[in-house]
Amino acid sequence: MGFSSFASRAAARFLEDIRRPAGVSTAALLLTAASGGGIVAYADSSRAEEASEPPPRKKKVVVLGTGWAGTSFLKNLDSSRYEVKVISPRNYFAFTPLLPSVTCGTVEARSIVEPIRRMFDKKRKDVAYYEAECFKIDPSKKAVHCRSAVGTNLDGNGDFMVDYDYLVVALGATVNTFNTPGVMEHCHFLKEVEDAQKIRKSVIDCFERASLPNLSEEEKRKILHFVIIGGGPTGVEFAAELHDFLVEDLVKLYPAIEEFVKITIIQSGEHILNTFDQRIAVFAESKFQRDGIELSTGFRVIKVSDDSITVKCKSSGVETLVPYGMAIWSAGIGTRPVITEFMNQVGQGKRRALATNEWLRVRECDSVYAIGDCSSISQRKIMEDISTVFKVADKDNSGTLTLKEINDILEDICIRYPQVELYMKSMHMLDISDLIKGGVGDANKESMVVDIEEFKKALCHVDSQVKTVPATAQVAAQQGYYLADCFNKMDHCVEHPEGPLRLTGSGEGHHNFRPFRYKHLGQFAPLGGEQAAAELPGDWVSMGHSTQWLWYSVYASKQVSWRTRVLVVSDWTRRFIFGRDSSRI
Repeated sequence: MGFSSFASRAAARFLEDIRRPAGVSTAALLLTAASGGGIVAYADSSRAEEASEPPPRKKKVVVLGTGWAGTSFLKNLDSSRYEVKVISPRNYFAFTPLLPSVTCGTVEARSIVEPIRRMFDKKRKDVAYYEAECFKIDPSKKAVHCRSAVGTNLDGNGDFMVDYDYLVVALGATVNTFNTPGVMEHCHFLKEVEDAQKIRKSVIDCFERASLPNLSEEEKRKILHFVIIGGGPTGVEFAAELHDFLVEDLVKLYPAIEEFVKITIIQSGEHILNTFDQRIAVFAESKFQRDGIELSTGFRVIKVSDDSITVKCKSSGVETLVPYGMAIWSAGIGTRPVITEFMNQVGQGKRRALATNEWLRVRECDSVYAIGDCSSISQRKIMEDISTVFKVADKDNSGTLTLKEINDILEDICIRYPQVELYMKSMHMLDISDLIKGGVGDANKESMVVDIEEFKKALCHVDSQVKTVPATAQVAAQQGYYLADCFNKMDHCVEHPEGPLRLTGSGEGHHNFRPFRYKHLGQFAPLGGEQAAAELPGDWVSMGHSTQWLWYSVYASKQVSWRTRVLVVSDWTRRFIFGRDSSRI
């Protein structure tokens, strides 16, 4: 006790009397004074204050949706950098390209879904998930209003609000009925796993109803008439799956009614699969005709009742009644109500999807990004910025551009306006001088100089190559991956920008990131009978049995986990050995 008191007073007196040299800390003096022995305990006040400071607050990232876009974003996002919250009424990810296979029992529903929480746990991601549906987005308050299926607050109505710093809207799309009367009441859809399960039960119901006694042949034909409205990839693949199910399994179980079965595809265009290469469309049409699948092209559905579909021939205007037993609507996608309301708030009320810039940020709305089917990238046209581009390129303010000045900025132009490069390729131009020739004639390349009017004339047709990305799972997945990569290096790119030169707006320097570019990796169209068609990169087209095996390998490899991969492959194997299950479960 006495020694402690003495040491304390001595240290205090020592610190009062001694003149501390500049730059020497209190800690150093105490340690020097105590070097002769004893125990010294001290705390540097400045370091204690630093240690007591709380860590900087993480930015809040709220993700709406667990489809292709949202899941791809979450899988690739570095969640340690942000406070991440996911809101979706669906607590799983579904591999939607295999939904047509689920409708006929080729693949089981649980084989193509992966629980969201399981995905987070496997990747050790610190992510909060709320099973709820967002019904309102408030960009002014940076908050989303949600509603759970069960009560979560004192009122018991399940409503709650989540604020954000960054919002990623990945809600996907819904069906588009084009306001056709009777579609919502009488047609099946194929957007969700639940839709596929309902279709599977309805197919079996049709066969069981047609097997009942005291039915006329006309009634049996109506009950067993399966009509697919829409000849796109979803409708065609479902028709192929249904045909295989009927031919390989159901006709063996219901031989007495085999002759009454009929499948019809109603398509408003002149050909099915009009988004594919024409060679694939012709191949698919010829195969379906051989299989007995009726193709009614050039017809538009104007009304659906409980037992018939009214179609109108686009060329003659004649209306026809088509009796049916089950109808599937796969004729386009529409906008969800919450997206429609949000678009009205941000001045996009007349659009069908959220307009984003090339960096996937919602136009006129900071900190809100939209990816997947709910959004559409609005590629800026170069003719809208032609004067600004000319001014930036004209470094010597001469009022004219030389080839060297254009080449100095060409890379930034091609990154910012990809239609320039696409146009040059489509016109078989080797370099920028070939493009400029259209404005100045056949002048010598080295001495070629253009003014603003000649520059405009040379680029006036470039915007014809502006492309819109399709609403597919492939696009959504690439957008999610790109946006996650931008979030992961957001702080780094503020100091070290990676994007092109800013050619518009008030800012100077470079954009932080390169704009999103969709890379088409090909697309498949399974046509039944162990045959498929595929568009591959490089304008390659593949059709036949070998393409079906390529389809098997690609779709197995694209599964989100080894669990679903094993389940899907085992389902395919089971179908080969035992056939499809026709139980109504």
